[in-house]
Amino acid sequence: MPLCLSYLPIGLACGILLHAAGFNFFMTFLVSVVVFSGGAQFLIASLLTINAPLLSIVVTLFFLELRYALLGSSLSKYMRNQPQRFIWLFSVSLNDENYAINYLKFATDKNWTPRQALMVEHYSLISWALANLVGSLVGSAISINLEIVDFALTALFLYMIVMQVRNRLTLIIGLLSAVLAAVCLVATKSTIGIIISTLLASFVGFFIESRLRHTNTKAEKWMFGKVRGPAMTRKTIEEKNES
Repeated sequence: MPLCLSYLPIGLACGILLHAAGFNFFMTFLVSVVVFSGGAQFLIASLLTINAPLLSIVVTLFFLELRYALLGSSLSKYMRNQPQRFIWLFSVSLNDENYAINYLKFATDKNWTPRQALMVEHYSLISWALANLVGSLVGSAISINLEIVDFALTALFLYMIVMQVRNRLTLIIGLLSAVLAAVCLVATKSTIGIIISTLLASFVGFFIESRLRHTNTKAEKWMFGKVRGPAMTRKTIEEKNES
């Protein structure tokens, strides 16, 4: 219920912005169900308002949503005994927030079942789609300044970046990506520069991390030193078994 309620304000804003970008009532509902990603939908609205090429939008969304391959793989060990149809239904309704809830429950509650996890996903999907629909209706009734789309997208991704900073390495790679994005955007004069900078920063981060993992130096300890982190709230099932 808290997750579903949290979707209402951001879902309303997303529906309003999608309507401002040219989506009608039906298309807003369709994209909220098929895509089911706030970041991706804000990105779609932002790129459409600046008349970005369709190929650029598709490729950017592909790399943005590629993280779900990693999120899904971390939950796969809890789905080993489930039929293929169930896994498909679970996969298409996965997003960041319901993943966080389900992973926490699977890791800390031995009684948590895949069926309950699927219910979390479907309830969150319903609440998100309804919030988008209401936002689309609100957007059709009021006039929206399209400049707010860029601001909303920037604020959303700044929040996502800040929440992912756990050590000095992620902070350094985050700053590197910002510099590369500016350079590549100027060089390519199109949004394809964002994709190029994302790939370059990812490869640099992967290379540095893989090199540091195989060494036991002061540089490793410094780079992986925590900048900030959440307080420990619960022990996982594995940690309970070890203790």
